Amino acid sequence: MSDMRLIVAGAGGRMGRALTRAIAESKGAVLAGALEAPGSDLLGKDAGVLAGLPANGITLSADLWAMSKDADGILDFTVPAATIANVAIAAQRGLVHVIGTTGLSASDNAVIKSVTNRAVVVQSGNMSLGVNLLAAVVKRVAKALDQSFDIEIVETHHRMKVDAPSGTALMLGQAAASGRGIPLDEHSARGRDGITGARRRGDIGFASLRGGTVAGDHSVSFLGQFERLTLSHHAEDRMLFAHGALKAALWAHGKAPGHYSMADVLGLSDI
Repeated sequence: MSDMRLIVAGAGGRMGRALTRAIAESKGAVLAGALEAPGSDLLGKDAGVLAGLPANGITLSADLWAMSKDADGILDFTVPAATIANVAIAAQRGLVHVIGTTGLSASDNAVIKSVTNRAVVVQSGNMSLGVNLLAAVVKRVAKALDQSFDIEIVETHHRMKVDAPSGTALMLGQAAASGRGIPLDEHSARGRDGITGARRRGDIGFASLRGGTVAGDHSVSFLGQFERLTLSHHAEDRMLFAHGALKAALWAHGKAPGHYSMADVLGLSDI
């Protein structure tokens, strides 16, 4: 099979540049386009140079329809509005759409899922192998321990992150809720402040820390009487997310239309 031709959305951003480097470092994929927001000062710049590589002749453009003519997939770690704008074009062009964007609303996710009867979408709050293994373990532990064990999720990210809790924290919360057999949206405790009263039994708590240049730290604690168990993951470089997204795209190339996750990519969906 020939190399998979991939577009990087948000190619001028930190994750976009990491994705460009990951494609250049890996076999089986080539950069086919570099998408950036309309009006960006980076339009027309060489994607390779922006990523700290030799010039590759792929310049940043805001025209996804034109650049996707000969592409096979798109790696999309942008913002909700941009991702939703990309969904229809990706589906119409038959692109594999790998979505790592966080902060998506329920209606945004409904739009994404609406195209998966005819398009291939791989969506995850975190593309790393370690985090997805952590989510599988969290689900098993939550299933094994009853509600006498409280669940608390703490995440730390760099000062520039705009959404909270992180997509990864919510993914871990969903894993814990699935293990318990409860809906996360009805058992989620966030933003405690002031006189909150005692902790509600069965809730899954979230706390978000922001500062510095942290790529992403996540921990899930199960707190029982006289003991606690904490499972954690520490991301040291966002390149791990870029390589995970590339792995997802290559895995999805040629798959039947559907909505997939990194658990599917890594063979963890049955856990």
